[in-house]
Parts: sequence; structure tokens; C-alpha cells
Amino acid sequence: MQNQTVHKNKFYHFISLIGQSLRGAEYDYTQGSIRGAIVLLAIPMILELSLESVFAVVDIFFVSKHIGSNATQTVGLTESVITIIYSLAIGLSIAATAMVARRVGEKDPAAAAHAGMQVLIMALIVTVIISIVGVIFAPDILRIMGATPEVVEEGTVFTRIMLGGSLVIILLFLINGIFRGAGNAAIAMRSLWLASLINIFLCPALITGWGPFPALGLKGAAIATTIGRGMGVLYQCYHLFWNKKSTINLGREHFVIDFPVMKSLIKIAWPATFQFIIASGSWIVLSQLVATTGGTHASAGYQIAIRNLVFFILPAWGLSNAAATLVGQNLGAKRPDRAEQSVLLTTKYNAFFMTGVMLLFIFFAKPIISIFTTEPEDLAYGAQSLQIMGAGFIFYGIGMVMIQALNGAGDTRTPTWLNFFSFWLFQIPLAYLLAKGFNMGPTGAFIAIPVAETFLALAAWYYFKKGKWKEVKV
Repeated sequence: MQNQTVHKNKFYHFISLIGQSLRGAEYDYTQGSIRGAIVLLAIPMILELSLESVFAVVDIFFVSKHIGSNATQTVGLTESVITIIYSLAIGLSIAATAMVARRVGEKDPAAAAHAGMQVLIMALIVTVIISIVGVIFAPDILRIMGATPEVVEEGTVFTRIMLGGSLVIILLFLINGIFRGAGNAAIAMRSLWLASLINIFLCPALITGWGPFPALGLKGAAIATTIGRGMGVLYQCYHLFWNKKSTINLGREHFVIDFPVMKSLIKIAWPATFQFIIASGSWIVLSQLVATTGGTHASAGYQIAIRNLVFFILPAWGLSNAAATLVGQNLGAKRPDRAEQSVLLTTKYNAFFMTGVMLLFIFFAKPIISIFTTEPEDLAYGAQSLQIMGAGFIFYGIGMVMIQALNGAGDTRTPTWLNFFSFWLFQIPLAYLLAKGFNMGPTGAFIAIPVAETFLALAAWYYFKKGKWKEVKV
């Protein structure tokens, strides 16, 4: 009877924590239960990135169902290029999270808000350049990626709209990084909910034409995604600038360029940005390798598999982001041992989750891919790539937390070097060796992915255990 009471109390406590996390109630993550802190941060972060993962599958689902393989390849190749923009956005958001979390841990909310404004100013400057380049060179980008002339002709408008809307992509990630650093993951979650729900509604409406909406085909998918993200950014800005009850609030007094703070942010951001450009750049190379060795069907199947991969990786990334916030705030509070304990416990949870996903992909790859396409060749390549890539999911989960823990401490250089060696000096040469040297075609590229991710996870674990990240000054 006593054991039943204890289990019942634990259950009610867990439910209470979930409610508290979804409400976005203020909490000191440098004190109390580590498990409770992980739950409070991780649940909204997992839900946030689960909704972000919806962006990865909504477009390709409706495009593959209603338009065809050329359009599916366009979406996939464009998204591969946009991962460079994601890299910049994530790099800036990592800098924002690390610095804001450190200042919050030091109990200095004014300095946290000031740092948030500086990274926003930097983002606005960079985004203008990216958008102009994307709009002008959209067809050339598709050609470089290995698209056929038909795909280039059909897909240029989609690529132009997506790259031209870089501002909303970067701001969505960046502002959520500010909120995560402040420990208010609920607002970040709600902004992605809003953006994703709008995209889910508008995407089929603008592709096929519903009621008052015109049938715009592939162009409609790009417009829907951009509008959805834009609405999410407006919601973020309300809480960041006008909601005085928000954990972090930016005012006019912060809108002054502070070069010393910017210099500190750039010191964290440029390796973090380069870190993800290295990773996403390797995915671009692999996408191009698959397209050139396997043709349109291999590319379309691979892109569908990648969307499903991302769908499950992003929630795990949300759990990893919880570790980054806990590391930053606890280092700011001069509690490095608590920071380390938080990371190890988060790694355990992520490994359990990713093991389940790994089994799902290995045994149910074909039914999963068949949701998105009935084209036999697309389905065959998609199922094969999902099974092979899914085999390494447990290592993806471990590596993610280790990398984000280092980033949350402000040590963005170590993960950058790890990514460079793992992806460019190991994964890409291995993929080319298997695909072309051993004539394995796209299958060789698929195999290189889990092998490289396993190597990255083990290397990141080694550097985390060395503990030098505890001494980084932010």
C-alpha cells in the first residue's frame, strides 16, 4: 500500500511538472531536482522541435502526393541548401542561448536582454545578403545540386521564395534560442505550434486550391511555409518586445550596438555556425552524390527518408537543447558538477528514445515511406535509405547531447572540429569510396551516414568527459 502511494505521488508530481512546463512558469534551474529541471525544459523543447519537424514533412508529403517526383526532388534539394541557412540560424541561436543562459544563471536579466538584442541586430544584417543571393541565383543553385533541366524549370520559383524568406527562418530559430537560454521554453514551443499549424492548413490549400485559395502548385508550398514561419516570428516578437511579463524583455534601451558584446557573441557564433555548415554541407554533398549515382527516383526516395529522419531527430534535438540551457545556467551559477550531472542524465533519456526510433525504422521502413509515395522506385530507395540510416540512431542521440552540452558551455570550437573530421574527412570520402569506388551507388552513400555519426558520438563523449568545457568564459 505504501509503495502504491509513493508511485501515485510520483505520477501526480510528474503531471504537475508537465503542466508547469507547458505554462512556462518561472523556475530556477540551478537549484532542486535535476530530473525535474530536465522535464520542465525538455517537454516544451521536444514539442517545439516536433512541430519544427512537421515543416520537414508537410511540404514533401503534399508535393509528392499531388505533383510528382520532379517537384519532390525540388523540395528536397532546396531544403538541402536551406540547411546552410538553418546552420547560420542555429549558430546564432547557440550563441544567444549560451550567453543569455550564463547571464540568467548569474541573476543578471538586464545583461541577458542586452545580449539578445545584439545577436538580433547581427542576424538582420546577415539575412539581407542571404536573401538577395538566394533570389538571384536560385536556378544555378538547383543546377549545382544535380537537378535535371526539367526540375530546374519547374522548381526555380519554389527555391526563390524559400531562400528569399530567409529572414523568418533565421529569426524563428534565433528568438527561440533567446527564450531557451532564459529558461522559457514554452514560448519557443508555442511559436512553432502556431507556425506549423498555419503551414499544415495553407500548404494543401495553396497547392491544390481550396475554397477561396488559388491552386498554385509547387509555388503554393513555398508561400505556405514562409507565411507560417512569419506568423510564428510575429508571436515571438510580441513576447520579446511587448509582453512585460515575459522572462526576458527587450526594450529601446537595448537597441544600441555594443561592439564588445557583439565580439563575444561572434566568438561563440562563428564556430557554431561553421559547425553546422560543415554538417549540413556534407548532407548537400551526399544529396548530390545520390542524385548523380541513382537519378531522380533515388534522389526523391532519399529526400523522403531524410524528412522522416529529421522528424524524429528534431525532438531528440529538443532534449539536447535542454542540456545546453542547464549547462549554461549552472555554469553561470558556479555549479559545474550539477551541469555535468544534467548532461549525463539527459544523454540517458535521449539514448532510450532513439533506440525506440531505431527499431521503428529498421522494421517498418517500407510502411513509413509508403505514406509519402506509391512510386515503386521512390519507395524502394526511400525504404532502403531509412533502414540503413536508422541503424545508427542510438549514436545520433548520444552525440547530439554531447555536442549541445559543449555548445551550451560556450565551447563551440571543439564540436566544430569534431564535425569537420567526422563529416568531411571521414563521411564524404567513405561515401564516394563506397558509391563510386565499389560501385554501390546510392547505397554506399546511405551506409556512410550512420558510420560517421557513430564516430562523431564517440569522439564527442571523449571530449565531454575531459571536462575542459567547465572552464570556458562567456
